[in-house]
Amino acid sequence: MKIYKSTNVYEEAKERLKYLFQEFENIYVNISGGKDSTVVFNLCLEVARDLNRLPLNVLFLDQEAEWDATIDHVREIMNHEDVNPFWFQIPFRMTNSTSQYETYVNTWGEGEEWIRPKESIAIHKAPWKADRFHAFFDEFMAHYHKGEKACHIAGVRGEESPTRLLGLTNSATYKWITWGKKFDPKREHYNFYPIYDWSYRDVWKYINDNEFSYNRIYDYQYQHGIPVNKMRVSNLHHETAIHQLFYMAECEPENYNKLVKRIKGINSAVKSNDTGFFLYELPFMFTDWKEYRDYLLDKLIMDDKEKERFAKAFKAQDKIYEKYLADKMHKVHVQSILANDISHTKLKNFDRSPACYQIRKKLKNEGNTEINQEAV
Repeated sequence: MKIYKSTNVYEEAKERLKYLFQEFENIYVNISGGKDSTVVFNLCLEVARDLNRLPLNVLFLDQEAEWDATIDHVREIMNHEDVNPFWFQIPFRMTNSTSQYETYVNTWGEGEEWIRPKESIAIHKAPWKADRFHAFFDEFMAHYHKGEKACHIAGVRGEESPTRLLGLTNSATYKWITWGKKFDPKREHYNFYPIYDWSYRDVWKYINDNEFSYNRIYDYQYQHGIPVNKMRVSNLHHETAIHQLFYMAECEPENYNKLVKRIKGINSAVKSNDTGFFLYELPFMFTDWKEYRDYLLDKLIMDDKEKERFAKAFKAQDKIYEKYLADKMHKVHVQSILANDISHTKLKNFDRSPACYQIRKKLKNEGNTEINQEAV
């Protein structure tokens, strides 16, 4: 249920940010180059200027396989006179969802031929050992603010996913704030999402009304026919971003050719196209999606340890949801295998959906003590 107030989302976001700037001395604005982080950056710039808190710390973890338009936009932000840039172009491993044979990409790997040169203002070597994307932010805070209160501010919105909305309104993260995440509460490190209640219309209105620059890949996506509320900007071989590859050659042909040369599986994925890669219809030779899932698990996942991890995760979800959401769940499992989702992002997103939450709640109320908060 939405609760409407007399103020608008812009006024509410600014009040939230003012509160954060009063509470935290160490603040970092995380940007991705997308529309939401563009809004958060400009809102934070407004507030920091009003409160005499410039320059503004801005953080970007460069995943190498990015849209050229994204890097153009990030470069403009990072060279802003009121910005203290934390642009990281450091070696780390990322999953490759386009290949079953090269499941990881050594992003910015030493001695490898990168998609583009590194930036002179970027940080090229991390002062920590963690080499995975999700570990980066924890290591960053632990290194720069050990024993100090600090927070990230990012552009996450509830409209994009019922799961996100539930997570951002369900419980308090910091004092009275629900629109955040406890990153490391012992160290008082947090993530906050001050535009969590904005719609995509609010986002574009704010950008347009103020004539802010933005990532021009959105213009190409619009021309390609991507619905406005489904436009995304992210790393190009991530399990949730493969659909971007299907029109990349039209939008940025030179960048596409470099990506094909750099990462195995890209060209094959694109030639399969959306319906061929993800297979939305059950092949006629299988009786149901579960049978198809088990066949793909046996034939496609090459690494025995990963195959065992997938099987264990599928079994855990089957135990809880098969009685209620069999077809829907098994389709997610199929998509997870086809996208080589070894991080199990799709499975975790399914677990966190409102429908699954209600099923677990129902089973707990019935006295099933084996039901955990999430299956995966």
